[in-house]
Amino acid sequence: MKAAIYKEFKGQITIENVPYPVCPEDDVIIKVEATGICRSDWHGWMGHDPDIVLPHVPGHELAGTIVEVGSNVKNWKGGERVTMPFVCGCGCCPECLSGNHQVCDFQFQPGFTAWGSFAEFVAVGYADINLVQLPDEIDFVTAASLGCRFITSFRAVVDQGKIQPGQWIVVHGCGGVGLSAIMIAHAAGANVIAVDIDEKKLNLAISLGAAFKINAKKTPGVVEAIKEISGRGVHVSVDALGSQETCFNSIACLRKRGKHIQVGLMTGDHQHPKIPMDLVLANELEVIGSHGMQAFRYDAVFELIKSGKLDPQKLVGKTLSLEKGIIELMEMDKFQNTGISVINRF
Repeated sequence: MKAAIYKEFKGQITIENVPYPVCPEDDVIIKVEATGICRSDWHGWMGHDPDIVLPHVPGHELAGTIVEVGSNVKNWKGGERVTMPFVCGCGCCPECLSGNHQVCDFQFQPGFTAWGSFAEFVAVGYADINLVQLPDEIDFVTAASLGCRFITSFRAVVDQGKIQPGQWIVVHGCGGVGLSAIMIAHAAGANVIAVDIDEKKLNLAISLGAAFKINAKKTPGVVEAIKEISGRGVHVSVDALGSQETCFNSIACLRKRGKHIQVGLMTGDHQHPKIPMDLVLANELEVIGSHGMQAFRYDAVFELIKSGKLDPQKLVGKTLSLEKGIIELMEMDKFQNTGISVINRF
């Protein structure tokens, strides 16, 4: 089968003919119809993820059709249109049994713990607990765009942040995760502030529901600007980028008893950021991590899409071929793209 593969970190990604995936008893094989290009894939290619074994095929935001089913799989027969979260739970560990598949002790992550979806076919483990059937109203490209960034943002804003109508929320970073969070928070009735250094992305954020925008490159005091807009500071602040500066600002701009949600990956020199712990203590702030979302929560997202309250298609910046997709992946550190790019031609 055709796949994008790299044999060294930061090395060239090439299109090659690789073996068709094996289908273990608890797995299914999916014909990939669409797969998103995510900054997490870029982090993997850079060597920031210890689970990746070379050579490697990236890709974790996928949608497609089941073409083969393992002997132990009970919920799928083949031919179904499906998608999945990027973190798959085993279904048996203490975390999964408590309903928290997104932090499974033995998690399966296509594109990280195994070869991913930058390929014509991909094997998906723990299929019974993790696959999600697509409603007829949702096409493959839209479903792939949900796979990591949108569902991660949904859990961050709704389940972890517990945002309420009328509350203030700020999103630091208007990439795919940030723009998704803005759309979701707006749909929930919150007052949204968008922060970025790119005016084009900030304008897109306004079109998706942000009430205010702050260009961090042109604003000397981002925290002060957020507090001036929101009055006493925000109820919820989301670091959707993952840097020492955005993490600090996200905590520092909270009102008393506010919630900081860390979604952006913290890697390299940014792994252990400076945190204003004096504010965390004095103001009883909450510092919360958010990592993916369980498969069973997709129904809530689908209902909001079908009702028209969420329109994730607006986040899709472009579709492209696998050949052009690998070029874009290797250049993701340049932050040139607006919206989510999805590969749908193999």
